[in-house]
Amino acid sequence: MKEKYMKVYIAGKLCNEDERKFLEKLAKLAEELGFETFLPHREIGLAKNIYDVEKIFNGDIINGFKDVSLVIADLNGLHIGSGTAWELGYAYAKGIPVIGIKEDEPIENALDSLSAIIIHSTKIVNSLEELKKELERFKINQEA
Repeated sequence: MKEKYMKVYIAGKLCNEDERKFLEKLAKLAEELGFETFLPHREIGLAKNIYDVEKIFNGDIINGFKDVSLVIADLNGLHIGSGTAWELGYAYAKGIPVIGIKEDEPIENALDSLSAIIIHSTKIVNSLEELKKELERFKINQEA
């Protein structure tokens, strides 16, 4: 069977180099499995000032979410970023499945940092190895 086009949007905080490197690691994992990825800071850049917001919104949301099959979200940290939360809600509203990764604490302890809404609406894994397995499962289901 011919492989279907599958694009993955990588969501997460972009405030510092470590956060961006982790998102790049997520993108690389997905790309190694044959997915095309959209990584906002790589494709569009970062907002440097208030005059960049239209460029960022149009690039990340209007164009970035075109033809997206799946969202992978970094859920690590005390709280997820406001942009990430918005992207997760947008994905849910569009019927796009989300796999979140939270390595820094068990999901059972994450109610304060994630919210019941995100926990209920997102498949959450706790390691890169588990994420890889979920991506492989997703790919097989999409190709069937």
